[in-house]
Amino acid sequence: MTSQPIPERERTKTRHADLAAELLPDGPLEHLIGGEWTGGDGDDTFPSINPTTGEELVDVHEGTKADIDRAVDAAWTAFEGEWGEATPGDRQALLGAMADRLEARAEMFARIEVLDNGKPITEARQDIDLAVEHLRYFAAAARNLEGKTVPHGELHVRTIREPYGVVGQVVPWNFPLLLAVWKLAPALATGNAVVLKPAEQTPASVVTYLHEVEDLLPDGVVNVVLGFGPETGAPLVSHPDVPKVAFTGSTEVGQGVMRAAADSITDLTLELGGKSPLVIAPDADPGSAAEVAVDAMFFNGGECCSAGTRLFVHESVAETFVPAFLDAVDDLTMGDPLDESTDLGPQVSRAEVEKTLHYIALARESDATVLRGGNTPEGGLLGSGCFVEPTVLTDVDPDNPVVTQEIFGPVEVVVEWDDYDAMVERANDVDYGLAAGVVTDDLSFANRIARDVEAGNVWVNTFNRLPPGQPFGGYKQSGTGREGAMETLHEYTQTKTITMDLDG
Repeated sequence: MTSQPIPERERTKTRHADLAAELLPDGPLEHLIGGEWTGGDGDDTFPSINPTTGEELVDVHEGTKADIDRAVDAAWTAFEGEWGEATPGDRQALLGAMADRLEARAEMFARIEVLDNGKPITEARQDIDLAVEHLRYFAAAARNLEGKTVPHGELHVRTIREPYGVVGQVVPWNFPLLLAVWKLAPALATGNAVVLKPAEQTPASVVTYLHEVEDLLPDGVVNVVLGFGPETGAPLVSHPDVPKVAFTGSTEVGQGVMRAAADSITDLTLELGGKSPLVIAPDADPGSAAEVAVDAMFFNGGECCSAGTRLFVHESVAETFVPAFLDAVDDLTMGDPLDESTDLGPQVSRAEVEKTLHYIALARESDATVLRGGNTPEGGLLGSGCFVEPTVLTDVDPDNPVVTQEIFGPVEVVVEWDDYDAMVERANDVDYGLAAGVVTDDLSFANRIARDVEAGNVWVNTFNRLPPGQPFGGYKQSGTGREGAMETLHEYTQTKTITMDLDG
């Protein structure tokens, strides 16, 4: 008897299920509060779904306001005890050891990110490597938080930087472990204790990492409460005993965070949405520019706040650039994100798929031209998972929501330009100002764009590059504060001024 081949969809489901059984715990993921893993105040759990297969990945305990209260109390106990006495050298050693643990099991964590988020394994490895680099960067920075002396004739005036004590941190699902590290590392480097809420869609890598390093952490220094925004995120950001909150997510939710923090005058760092322009200059090489444009838009499947979602192409190179760009899009491989050859995995959830399709439908209703994609794949693995074809639109009305609002999916809008001032005006005519880019060999043109565009980050001949030490944050409704750099140490500390009359 000849055996029948196993369909791709079933093979992939089995592959993912076997890997999850190997890497993740059997029971529900638990909260970490005061150094103890716990199911928390309630008995409810919810499933984390693998977006590639649509199958349940792992159960997760659903946190409550009572869990947040206990986590905040535990963090303050840690800060007022052993952790509050830690020296910069102690904090440097801790972060260095945390980096070593992550680096030693980097491949495992990359695979967990694939299972939980759906990003391609090649990109997940980059995320983990960058998380290690940021831990080491802030380990060194822990020894470099300095005050200053202010010259004055008869007074001695100096400043010192002091931690807030306890900070609340809310991280998104698009870079689950990397962005958790972006927040944890500077908070710990400056001596704070933390209450962290991962995204409900992607808690697995953060929880697994804290299991990996829990023996390094004094009890209560890092607390994690799992669950949904209304039940856990909202009580955290509005908690009267949390003087500092760092949030990464959509602008709409960020506005709610600001309102919730208002009553306690809580200090905020907000990294919010984006609708970033990428300008293709008249002198750009079409092939090289196409590579940059594809990376700017389709890295992480477009689920990236800084993604170059508006492509401004000079009319003199449009005839050669646009075909080169579309060829590069056609060359992208969509499939199982555990495969080394995959360029595009699924979106993180069915809800995100429906949102992306809604925006594409709005473009079609306004008679936009769909140059590529625009649908979900049919049949097999791609038809059962949360996949959306890489989509390229043109002839879109400037006021269409596809042009003005963040989609967070693989949808690019191509616009031709000839007048520089009109192009810059249109590039800036959105509520966001997180990032921008330009492809050119003309240094004067690059600097002109960098000055004129309203964005916190401008890339030239590259995109989405974020090495440690590079401040990251936005203008306008893309947020407040900066992450990933020395400036971030000031986000997690307060200035105290000490004035002495030495002659008095």
